[in-house]
Amino acid sequence: MKRLIRMTAVIEREDDGCVALCPELDIASQGLTIEEARANLTEALTLFFETADSSEISRRMHAELLVTQVEVPVG
Repeated sequence: MKRLIRMTAVIEREDDGCVALCPELDIASQGLTIEEARANLTEALTLFFETADSSEISRRMHAELLVTQVEVPVG
């Protein structure tokens, strides 16, 4: 049985659809809805792990990821 790993998905609406990004590996996908973009990103990540060798995974993996917000003065 394959093991599961948890990855980050950042999804934003863009024009008529949504873009999904996995910042740990810098892999992105898109879809018409949030759900479709998320599913397409999952598929892209699955294909990456099926085809990439361990050295490519290690090279691309950003193991320490911090997602936060900042306040910026405007105007």
